[in-house]
Amino acid sequence: MQPVKMYATATCPYCIRAKQLLKERGVEAIEEIRVDLHPEERVKMAEITGRRTVPQIFIGGAHVGGCDDLVALDQRGALAPMLAGKA
Repeated sequence: MQPVKMYATATCPYCIRAKQLLKERGVEAIEEIRVDLHPEERVKMAEITGRRTVPQIFIGGAHVGGCDDLVALDQRGALAPMLAGKA
């Protein structure tokens, strides 16, 4: 299973949905970086991704995007292989 990192806030419904989907797909641990608690991390996130919105999700070091991007990846059948390191 590839490592998953997510920039998130506590109350963001898209962050919560993304975490639910990842757990449904077998992800046991998500490295969650809380930009609401650490605003300097939002700056880093924006520099890396070019986006300021959360969540921003990385699987195995690859930037997936936000919740809608994650759902689209899953619907295309590409999320499971990516999590398994086969994409």
